[in-house]
Amino acid sequence: MRISIPISAFVAAIVGFGGTLAVVIAAAKAVGATQVETASGVTAICLAMAVECLWLSWRTKMPVITAWSTPGLALLAASSGFSVNEAVGAFIVTAMLLIATGLFKPLTQFIARIPPSVASGMLAGILVGFATNAFKTIPSDPWLILPLIVAFFVIRLFNPALSVLAVLIGGGLAAFLTGRVGGLPAPELSTLTLIAPQFTAGAVIGLALPLYLVTMASQNLSGLAVLKAAGHHPEPGPLIGVTGFFSLLSAPFGGPTTNLAAISAAICTGPDVHPDPAERWKTGPFYTLAYLVFAMFGASLVAIFAVLPQALIVLVAGLALMAPLTNALSIALKDEGHRMAAIVTFAVTASGLTLFGVGAAFWGLVAGMVVLFLEELKMRQSFQPFVRFWMRSS
Repeated sequence: MRISIPISAFVAAIVGFGGTLAVVIAAAKAVGATQVETASGVTAICLAMAVECLWLSWRTKMPVITAWSTPGLALLAASSGFSVNEAVGAFIVTAMLLIATGLFKPLTQFIARIPPSVASGMLAGILVGFATNAFKTIPSDPWLILPLIVAFFVIRLFNPALSVLAVLIGGGLAAFLTGRVGGLPAPELSTLTLIAPQFTAGAVIGLALPLYLVTMASQNLSGLAVLKAAGHHPEPGPLIGVTGFFSLLSAPFGGPTTNLAAISAAICTGPDVHPDPAERWKTGPFYTLAYLVFAMFGASLVAIFAVLPQALIVLVAGLALMAPLTNALSIALKDEGHRMAAIVTFAVTASGLTLFGVGAAFWGLVAGMVVLFLEELKMRQSFQPFVRFWMRSS
């Protein structure tokens, strides 16, 4: 046992939790969740992550780190017209799809066949609104927001993982010291609250399906890649199935979907943790301990976020999603032959289009796949006579 093992685990947990909790709050507000329901969801998902991380790390002897689906929460936060009951129903459907993916290998292979450019275009379309909203907060409180933006871009030059957390803590302290916060709420232990699910076609197609695709394409596949890059050989099915199972248990309490982590996992899988890869799995129990603490005081943490200036919450959420947006855009535009399909996916998703009660993320994916299908059809020799006929006719 080296001191670097618990340190790496605690840093990964703090960065993952503190850096993206603002996105959780934004998602809860988008579906009209009360503060009690939001606290319950945070508590439930922290408990789910603690148990599945402990079990998977011990069982596989690999540093299997889990997290909530930040892009999925961004999808929820960018949606409109859905209730918290419909969101819970979508979480349940997504969890069942993840369990099915873990049990049936062809589903994993099907998701892997979705072009990364199109999937990343959808993700970028979801995230771009958060990035632009972060800078729209400047006029509302420039003396608070501008220094925090400068601090973020300076700190990330030296430690990108801690830059968002530094902005959150620094901004919170600045807001408190300058009187922008009336007072801190009294500490309280968390409780779980059952939320009745509601299953509607619009929520299943517009929330659950895109949430599943985003979670698989941008989270689970990336998490598996991190483990492979660290020299491990994970079996995708059991890992994805376990996260789906615990997502199913936490969903009725408002807990969003969990998945394999990428950024947090990278902190726990590198050589700085331990020179022997076989020893790095021990980060799992310490990561679990951190999330048990977060689960215990989730209500207090949500209450603190409730009294912070809204501009600060929007800023932190936007800055936290800046790196995922950059990565999504770079992947979306990497393949020259898929760029138009990726851009169409991005544009439709970012437009916020709602059609037949189904949200923009689904329609963006459909539009991108249609464009990609037409472009690939054009490249086939059998399609060339039709193209020449159409051009002569026009």
